[in-house]
Amino acid sequence: MSFLILIIGFFFLIKGADIFVEGAASIARKFNVPAMVIGLTIVAMGTSAPEAAVSITSSLAGQNDMSVANVIGSNFFNILMVLGVSAVIAKLPVQKETIKKETPFLIIVSSMLLVFGLDLKMNRMEGLILLFVFVYFLISTVKRSKNSVTENYDCSNEVAITTDTEISEEISMPKTILICIVGIAGIVIGGDMVVNSATSIAKSFGMSANLVGLTIVAVGTSLPEFVTSIVAIKKGETEIAIGNVIGSNLFNILLVLGLAVFINPITISMLALIDIAFMVAITILLYLFMKKDYSLVKNQGFILIAIYLAYMTYTVIR
Repeated sequence: MSFLILIIGFFFLIKGADIFVEGAASIARKFNVPAMVIGLTIVAMGTSAPEAAVSITSSLAGQNDMSVANVIGSNFFNILMVLGVSAVIAKLPVQKETIKKETPFLIIVSSMLLVFGLDLKMNRMEGLILLFVFVYFLISTVKRSKNSVTENYDCSNEVAITTDTEISEEISMPKTILICIVGIAGIVIGGDMVVNSATSIAKSFGMSANLVGLTIVAVGTSLPEFVTSIVAIKKGETEIAIGNVIGSNLFNILLVLGLAVFINPITISMLALIDIAFMVAITILLYLFMKKDYSLVKNQGFILIAIYLAYMTYTVIR
């Protein structure tokens, strides 16, 4: 029964996030907010909504290990599996801006999380710092994009947003707000179902909350990013895959974990600290791979997938 509830919970999470993004993007367009800005804010937050729901719910329920493991595990999956599988399917070109700014910034943010966790706890002040860094990242990215946005990135955002909002543009404001509320309800209900069922599964099989968070829950909440990247590649928009992962990982650490810690300070186990250190290492590896040829290629994709499988094996047996 717990597995069934888990699957239903994932459905509510992902569908709720999808509905919320569509409704919120429609509202933004009614106020003439540029599609680029919508993509950088509402859509990016929407794809991270499942992680936010699970981590915040876990934090409130006192499941600290799952709260942290969900974010770390999602970031593992995004870098190693989403980009790994994407690179195997097609060569992924990387823009210079991503190598010079976004990826180094992700390394800094990941390292910041590692430093915060060295005393095996995170307090509200540290959560607030993460949220402030998130606001800084959001404002600076929007400003930079307004000043010098590349044609490919702009077009890809236009495609993504237009597809979701073409039909909903004519929907009345009250109905659009109702759609947003339904989406948020789905996210909240789904998050609660996932946390409760995952906790039950962990107890029944003698698994730690950290293990469940790193594997089952992390993969489930990362499905929106995975689907987005694969669909983008099939449409020939290969550059979106990397931007999707980098942005999602930044949102997960700064917004999702920042909110979870600010709402309820958490303790971090030594195993979770090891996982955070590993996350920093694979982020650096990703940077080195991208910098080599300004792209991710098939051989690198296989390496990333192999690392994920190896580390998950280690996680299960440790």
